[in-house]
Amino acid sequence: MSVTLDVRLKRASKIYRGGETVAGVIMLVCKEGLQHHGISLTMEGVVNLQLSSKSVGVFEAFYNSVKPIQLISCNIEVAKAGKIPAGKTEIPFEIPLIAKGNKVLYETYHGVFVNIQYNLRCDLKRSLLAKDLSRNCEFIVHSQPHKSKIIPTPVNFTITPDTLQNVRERGSLPKFLIRGHLDATNCVITQPLTGEVVVENSDVPIKSIELQLVRVETCGCAEGYARDATEIQNIQIAEGDICRSLSIPIYMVFPRLFTCPTLETTNFKVEFEINIVIVLHDDHLITENFPLKLCRF
Repeated sequence: MSVTLDVRLKRASKIYRGGETVAGVIMLVCKEGLQHHGISLTMEGVVNLQLSSKSVGVFEAFYNSVKPIQLISCNIEVAKAGKIPAGKTEIPFEIPLIAKGNKVLYETYHGVFVNIQYNLRCDLKRSLLAKDLSRNCEFIVHSQPHKSKIIPTPVNFTITPDTLQNVRERGSLPKFLIRGHLDATNCVITQPLTGEVVVENSDVPIKSIELQLVRVETCGCAEGYARDATEIQNIQIAEGDICRSLSIPIYMVFPRLFTCPTLETTNFKVEFEINIVIVLHDDHLITENFPLKLCRF
């Protein structure tokens, strides 16, 4: 027997905040009447943490002390055992989005070593001979807006051979002078990161200039912490040996789901950084790093 089970939310954006009601319908489509042993709906919000392969073995205790952190766990019975008629059936539902106990609803975030996800799962139980049906639907949680207004403070930078760190043979470096500024490093997540970069001079031809957005995820427990930085996105803002003293705009939109307001808890941290990368013609990299603080208004 062909049966289709689906969970549809009333909000097309699927975005909710703590305290709001998640409403929608469970949709069942079957060609003939369907006998069932009950339909239930479960709302779950979980933080999943994991260690990178380089840290495995260093923190053996980590696996025992850090289990998935449950933020929400709520189960409701949508329909008692009975029969669903042939055709299309819609069962409405409403579940309040309230955290479990003293937990906080962190913003939805899809990272590499930290994942914060919220799901609705609908289960339709059937007889022993027929397979139970299950359907998942992810929805997005946004954190409460920041109350105090953030005043953007521009950050100026100058890159020369003398300002570089982690250089082995400073004497062999070509001469260059690169200036610029970021309009702010405390950023509103819904607004782009902006600024400009200017190459005043360079003895070596430049191949390209790139903007690299990096997530820095820290997971751990009392025994120790593992900190890992991974790239979210890389945008090329200049190609080839660009004109000297030409202002090149910096413009980057923060991607949804892969970024969230900067987060710091006892078990994990999610932070963000921006790298301005100048690639020289011989493929040498000059990188300037800026920590970012993201927040939501």
